[in-house]
Amino acid sequence: MFGKKKDKPEIDKEQLELIKTAQKRIKQKKRLYAHFVVFLIGAVFLIVANLVLNIGKDVKLFGINWFVFAILGWLFIFIYHVFNVFVTSKLLSKNWEEKQLNNMVAKQKKRIAELQQQVDNDYPLPKEIKKPIKVSKKSEITLIVAAGENDAIGKDNQLIWHLSDDLKRFKELTNGHHIIMGRKTFESFPKPLPNRTHIVISRQENYQVPSGVIVVNNMEDAFDAAKSDKQPFVIGGGEIYKQAMPFADKIELTRVHENFEADTFFPEIDTSTWKEISNTYHAKDEKHKHDFSFITYLRK
Repeated sequence: MFGKKKDKPEIDKEQLELIKTAQKRIKQKKRLYAHFVVFLIGAVFLIVANLVLNIGKDVKLFGINWFVFAILGWLFIFIYHVFNVFVTSKLLSKNWEEKQLNNMVAKQKKRIAELQQQVDNDYPLPKEIKKPIKVSKKSEITLIVAAGENDAIGKDNQLIWHLSDDLKRFKELTNGHHIIMGRKTFESFPKPLPNRTHIVISRQENYQVPSGVIVVNNMEDAFDAAKSDKQPFVIGGGEIYKQAMPFADKIELTRVHENFEADTFFPEIDTSTWKEISNTYHAKDEKHKHDFSFITYLRK
């Protein structure tokens, strides 16, 4: 189209460097070949000039005709030219320098790794002993989640779907209870949910939250903060579910019967550990774009 600039093909910088190097080498070899041809012609000319044309016929060094020394001298120059093209130029090229530098760096890294291993062997650090998370036996920890067939639960810190009955069920089940969540899940709410005690797990120091919201640094502290509740709920996100799964007693799952593109997922439910005790199917309708089921699991 008129006035539209044509796209110029882009060449990779490394490829361009290789092309330039190849062109330089070709020129060097062409000059070497021309030197060789001139040397042969010049040598023949010197021989003919001395033996046929009698130029400098009586000039001899150590009893040897002068043209022999001239040809040997020229041969030495030609050999130097050959050496410069095939040895010196190649060794002192940028690629050779980079190769040598990379070799030196690799040797230094290897040596550092050996020294580090030696230090670790001679002065081993004490192994960190992880304390088991204490959970009140009086509490029935429940994971509540809506997940697709591929265990997708969210994308960009937002729900992928809007299911009216699922939201109602979430409200009914969690009403009056402690709800445990990660910082990103808490920030996805416009404001704290009414009639629920929010426990937010965050590693951020001095994380600011509204009055009444409890901030803790780890899952153990979250369970401890909810120990007065007979059924605290873990509501996400993906990493929080993963941490809480080994300690959960129940899973309240809304299984959305479709696969979704997501960046957050619910851990896979191991049926050897979990027993399905109820399953209620809901077909899609004018308020629900997807088929879904309410499923309850209890730990075996």
